[in-house]
Amino acid sequence: MNEKIISFPHIGDYSYFVKPFIEKLTNIKVKVAPPITKKTVEIGSKYSPDFVCLPFKYNLGNYIETLEDGSNILFQFGGGCRYGNYAEVQKTILEDLGYEFEFYQFIKKGKTSFNHVYKMFKGLNENLTRGKLIKELFLIFFRIMLFDKSEDYRRGKLEEKEGEFKKIRSRLINDLKDEANVFKIIKIYKSYMSKYRKVKKKKPKLKIGIIGELYTAMEPFATHNLEDELKKYDISIKRFTDVSFLLIYKKLLSPLVKYKTKNYLKYKIGADATDNVYRMLILKKKSYDGVIHTKPFGCTPEVGVIPIINKISNDENLPVMFLSFDVQTSNTGIKTRIEAFVDMLLMRKEKKNGK
Repeated sequence: MNEKIISFPHIGDYSYFVKPFIEKLTNIKVKVAPPITKKTVEIGSKYSPDFVCLPFKYNLGNYIETLEDGSNILFQFGGGCRYGNYAEVQKTILEDLGYEFEFYQFIKKGKTSFNHVYKMFKGLNENLTRGKLIKELFLIFFRIMLFDKSEDYRRGKLEEKEGEFKKIRSRLINDLKDEANVFKIIKIYKSYMSKYRKVKKKKPKLKIGIIGELYTAMEPFATHNLEDELKKYDISIKRFTDVSFLLIYKKLLSPLVKYKTKNYLKYKIGADATDNVYRMLILKKKSYDGVIHTKPFGCTPEVGVIPIINKISNDENLPVMFLSFDVQTSNTGIKTRIEAFVDMLLMRKEKKNGK
């Protein structure tokens, strides 16, 4: 019998945290899927429905690459939006291609529960206890929450010497990803935040907020490394969507978001769309110079919210650039649009300051 090997699709650097989490719960070898490349996208696109959105194609390509690399147990973490049905479709496609594997979904029909997750892992490890699962869930949430806090700080600052933040970040992930002691986790976080603060900073030329669909916010390859590209122009970045927000703050903030957006929304829009209306108002209040809205081509909730975001942009005099991504998106085209948007924002700022 073949050795059991678990794998799952990429989404940013969270893979580094998920790998030890699954290993500790299952006692089964876990392989992180190969990094997303042009080849991943080509494979995923070849076997995907024509008009399905980008996350589906990336995930399917990741699955095929990792199955070819020997994995035989696949995990799917996605849920909500049309993505709630993607897992079943992806599973069917992979089976039709002749792959043999086990398939586990954390979220079904947009919902999950502790009992569902426990039964899923119990099926892979009969010795697993509820206490062990509770402990590991707490630890991974805690590690990711602190990592997200450090990332929020890093995005908002600019180092004088390029690359210093990335070196610190890489070491932080390595030390934090599977630490099991709460006090050591806190110590690691504080130590690296101190390192970040000691780095010599420079003043940003602009402040730009990034809003939009969750996958394109969190997977750098999906947006042609948008954040790194903005940093080249000495831009401070605010990005709202991360795993901490999706798992903790999204639900907690829901009543506030509904209240704050009542002048623009009568009903709640699906996925991240309502949150993005609220984020526009927050970015204006905090005097950001501009906003970039990212989404996969054809993402229904984000397409639906574009007219509302445009209205807020006009009402609040807050420029917005919309970027839609698919497999045909040109890296050169994205860079050209970013350059033009940044030039426009700089001219507006100079005019405002009377220069």
